[in-house]
Parts: sequence; structure tokens; C-alpha cells
Amino acid sequence: MDAKTPYVARERISFEGRDGNLIAADLHPSIVEPHRGIVLMVHGGGQTRHSWRGSSNSLAQNGWSAITMDQRGHGDSAWSETGDYEFAAFAEDLVSVADQVAERFGSRPVVVGASLGGISAMLAEGETPREVLSSVILVDVTPRLKLAGVVKILGFMSERADDGFASLQEAADAIARYLPNRPKRKDLSGLAKNLRLGDDGRYRWHWDPRFLASRRRHGLSEERAQLQVQLADAVRAISVPLMLVRGRQSELVDEEMVAEFLDLAPHAKVADVSEAGHMVAGDKNDVFTSAVLDFLSEI
Repeated sequence: MDAKTPYVARERISFEGRDGNLIAADLHPSIVEPHRGIVLMVHGGGQTRHSWRGSSNSLAQNGWSAITMDQRGHGDSAWSETGDYEFAAFAEDLVSVADQVAERFGSRPVVVGASLGGISAMLAEGETPREVLSSVILVDVTPRLKLAGVVKILGFMSERADDGFASLQEAADAIARYLPNRPKRKDLSGLAKNLRLGDDGRYRWHWDPRFLASRRRHGLSEERAQLQVQLADAVRAISVPLMLVRGRQSELVDEEMVAEFLDLAPHAKVADVSEAGHMVAGDKNDVFTSAVLDFLSEI
């Protein structure tokens, strides 16, 4: 978000997930007319709704009301009482939230889903025997992902999950080592929203540590293969407008996987964001948001 761009005031709202669990969200209302609709933005694993700040602001200035939500076990949303962080639980939470958005705001949302949020969107729209979403934008996620990239991400998430960090600066330094091509943070106030301060004075990532257990299990070959088939079937069943935004330097999605995705969904559009890795919106937010707005203008 450009420093000169006015920030759109957000309103804290909430929804109920599949199990009646609290889903925390922010509404960034459109500040121009005509109002074009609702964009529901769903973050990746280990992130929070605050990762969409730049994009949600731009959407609000282009006629779209953006809702950024914390998925179960992340940010200010409730942790699962039973530790259920299977993909089906995230997807069914999304179905529940989308239904509440439609009832509350009068139209079904466009969903922008990054990584885990994209998997939730594939399953929510592709496996539900009715239309749940008005359209789907997947951010650097396809039914098949590169195992090496998955291992790298899980390794970073696991490294300090238990011990945490002594300060925000220590956490920022860890992120800088993981993402060496991204400019280092000067203002750490945004980072603070992705961390929680424990009673022991240490900062830990703002998500339930039990979330990692199910992610590690899906790295096993058998369950991984089953998930790929399930996601491929889901994508094949999606008939609403669909787009994939890929980071050209992505460690998870390569050109072969993009081709496989288009075989499954020939009606889908694809946008490559140069100089961006898996964290597309964070790496090149202006280019990412422009691609999203172009797609929304077409539909």
C-alpha cells in the first residue's frame, strides 16, 4: 500500500464456524460507488487476517468491500476444542462464513484464498453440492504442490513454535533469514499482530501449535496423494469464475502444476507475479492486487 494512499477504517465483525467456533474478521467497507460486492480474504497457514491489509485497502477504494478473516486456530479466532485442523474443518468453516456473508450482506462473496485458504476454497466450492462462492481466486496453490517447498515452510513454522522469540526484533530477524529477498521490516507494529505475547514474556506465532500436527501428517506420501486426488476432483467441479495467481519464483507451484491446474479447470485464468515467491501478496502487493482487480472487473 502506497504511503500516500488513505487507509480505510475497518470494523471488527465475527462469524461462526462449522462447530459454532468464533471466526474473527475485519470489514473494510467500500468507500466509492457503485458498490461492486464482497471479497472474502482467507490467509495461509500460520498467518492472520492482517496479512491482507494492503490488498483489502485497495479493494475498498475500488468499490469492493473486503472481509479479512482469521481461520480457526489462527489470530483472534477460537482454537479448536478438539484440535481438529483437518482441511475439511477449514473448508466447512468457510462454507459457514460464506453463507453468513450472503445473509448479512445480500450477496455471495468472491473468495481470495492463499495457500491453506486456497485449499479451503477449493474444497468449499468444489465439494459442496450447491454454489457457495460467487468466484474463487487461488493464491499460489494448486492440487499438487512441490514437496520441497512444503517441507521448507513447515520447517520454518516449527523451528520456534515452542520456544518463541525474546523480542519482536528477534522474530523479524528470523523472517528475514527465511525471506532474504524481501526488504527488512523497519516498523514492527504489523508483525506484532502475527505474534502473541505469553505469560513468560516471549512472543510466539499467533496460531494453535496443534495446527502443525495435521500439516506434518499430510506430508506423508499416502495422505498427500489422497489429498491431491481430492483437490483435483474439487477443482474439476468448480464452475464459477476461477483464477490462479502464482508467484513466478514460487517454491510450491511451478509451470507444470499450472498446466495441470488448467487441464482440470479450462475456464480458469492464470496470472504470474514476477519477483514474487509463495507469499505473493506480501512480496509484490501492488502487482498482486492489480491482478485481482483486473479479474474482478471482468466478472
